[in-house]
Amino acid sequence: MAVKNVAIKTKPDAIRHAQSDGGIGVYLKRIFALMFGAVAVTALTSWLTIFTPLGGILVTAHGSLSAMYYVLLFGGLALSIWAQARAFSFKPSTGALLLFLYAIIIGIVISPMLLYVSVSNPMSIPMAFGIAAAMFACMALFGYKTVKNLSFLGIFLFMGMIGLVLVGLASLIWPVIVSGTFGTIVSIIGVLVFALFTAYDMQTLKNAYAMGGDDTRKNQLAVLGALQLYISFVALFQYILDLFNRN
Repeated sequence: MAVKNVAIKTKPDAIRHAQSDGGIGVYLKRIFALMFGAVAVTALTSWLTIFTPLGGILVTAHGSLSAMYYVLLFGGLALSIWAQARAFSFKPSTGALLLFLYAIIIGIVISPMLLYVSVSNPMSIPMAFGIAAAMFACMALFGYKTVKNLSFLGIFLFMGMIGLVLVGLASLIWPVIVSGTFGTIVSIIGVLVFALFTAYDMQTLKNAYAMGGDDTRKNQLAVLGALQLYISFVALFQYILDLFNRN
């Protein structure tokens, strides 16, 4: 669970210059290398949590989620907000370390869900991952290529994301609210919101690169972009996996 900061500022005319600069290819490679590196760290962390005694810190003797689980859950949420708000005050290397720290926390936090699904419906995990990857790739390409200004989506996506986070937090207290039809609707909305966020973020990052700046700022942008795209990808995966396991 995380909140994305959508406040990167760009000028509309800058988009025309983004693709003409050959350096944008290196910039995008850096973003996706960091992002998929974070996804790999999350996958490894989840595996280690499930198949080693590390998972024991997440549940109590009665089988409920432990206090440590909630510390990690809310700590990860706070870290994602803080890292995005302070992205341009960190060295790029510090930002990358925070990204991977966040990826580790998310790997631990989602492991109970993955453990449950691995027992009840194991094939849904690779299926959900494959669909999430395909959707992410298509929406990222659309966001990069489209000439339509997607900035109007920002406020709606942010409001949708806040609504999803609030529902997620409420479900920790009243799990019944995400059962049945309402839970299915929430997951569908989650898929739509984070698929559109992927396109929105890609266009915003491309425009931000076109604004120029020194290498440090571009590296900071790359880390921020990797974090935002990572959040979208992981959220897509979680909501799709939930749709596969509603029963």
